[in-house]
Order: sequence, then structure tokens, then C-alpha cells
Amino acid sequence: MTMVDYATGIRACSACAVACDECARACRQTDPQALSRCMKLSQDCADVCRLTALLMVRESDWAGILCRLCARICEACAEECARQRLAECQECAQTCQHCAEECELLSEAA
Repeated sequence: MTMVDYATGIRACSACAVACDECARACRQTDPQALSRCMKLSQDCADVCRLTALLMVRESDWAGILCRLCARICEACAEECARQRLAECQECAQTCQHCAEECELLSEAA
């Protein structure tokens, strides 16, 4: 089994989870009905990022597979958040895109 250095992925996933939480909070406080897709996707993304970071910390055999899933949900969240005007959504879009790139690289290395 190849040893993978997950440090950058752990940091990216942790930062992404926080950005997604902030985005979901802002959506909920601004207009939860109009921003429901963004809010829900951000919440899902935050949960997947946290789980992915946890598996990377453990150096789990499943980390690479979860990194692939995390990259996909981060890409979807980045696309949705980029459509919104809230500053928190724009920040989330950038953070999600970075996380998606890191997780994609790690999924290939694992």
C-alpha cells in the first residue's frame, strides 16, 4: 500500500467545512426559501468534508474513495454557490473549488 500525505487535504477539507457552514448560515438568515438549494448543498458538503478529513487523519483505507466523493460534492457546491450574490456564498465557492482540486489529487494518489 502506498503511503499518502493527507496534510493538505485535511486542511482543505477542514477549511471547506467551515466555509460551507458560514454559507449555510448566511443563506438561512437571508432568504432560506430562495437559497434552499445552496443552503442544503453547503450543509451536505460540510458533513462530507468533515468525514473525509477524519478518514484522512486516520489514514483509512477508505480515504481515497471518500476523497473522490468529496471532490464531486465540493464541485457541485462551488457551482451552486458561485451563482449566489452573498459574500459567504462566493467565499464558499472558492474554498470548495480548492478542496475539490486537493481531494481529486489525493484520490488519484491513494
